[in-house]
Amino acid sequence: MANIAVSNNGPLRIEGEFKLVDAAGAAWDLSGRTKISLCRCGQSSNKPFCDGSHAKTGFQSQCLAAKLPPPAAPKV
Repeated sequence: MANIAVSNNGPLRIEGEFKLVDAAGAAWDLSGRTKISLCRCGQSSNKPFCDGSHAKTGFQSQCLAAKLPPPAAPKV
């Protein structure tokens, strides 16, 4: 099972067993990694992976866990 942590002012950190795929469904070759960080600031030169650009650009985003509303009812 994967754990995804939202870092304040930083990336999404994914740890555990997971697969990362692009919009076409092709999987990235993660070379056996079980931990990666994904960019949230949009400034990484290695998207979707974090390269630390958030620190240089002053990216600010604090996220606290909350309950989501129930999903919308399916349209018939």
